[in-house]
Amino acid sequence: MNLSESVPGRGRWVINRLGAGLLAGGGAALCISLLAALQNWQSVVLLMAPFGATMVILFVLPESPLAQPRNIIGGHLLTVLAGFLVQHWLGVDVFTLGLATGLGVFLMVLTGTTHPPAGANPLLIMLTQPAFSFVLTPVLSGVAVIVLFGVLYHRVLLRRRYPLRWF
Repeated sequence: MNLSESVPGRGRWVINRLGAGLLAGGGAALCISLLAALQNWQSVVLLMAPFGATMVILFVLPESPLAQPRNIIGGHLLTVLAGFLVQHWLGVDVFTLGLATGLGVFLMVLTGTTHPPAGANPLLIMLTQPAFSFVLTPVLSGVAVIVLFGVLYHRVLLRRRYPLRWF
């Protein structure tokens, strides 16, 4: 007797979970691979660690408000700007690391652009201190590719309605 026979409906649940996982993981893998390929082809930075967490929300929970383009783009942009602002005016220390993160969260809530992966951006900015051009690449260009890929993946391949709203 296998597990699906001993627990009614369990086999269907495993198959559904397996299929959902493969679709979400496949979408995330393709999107990050596209960013990496474009990065190599164009010799411009398009990847940053918080984008990995964005993949979870975009491909596992595409109907979530947190996965909508407004939240992905706005959340990443505002939190990166918060990191640069605090770094520039107050420097980097134990207090300003928290302040920059808190400011980023505040701005996302204030503007209705909450995107949890973007909460890491102020720390990324403060700890690595990149040039201000980081706002354009990888942030804006990266999220543009991510959102465009998400739209094509969900609409064309999976035949799902995405996004539910743009802005």
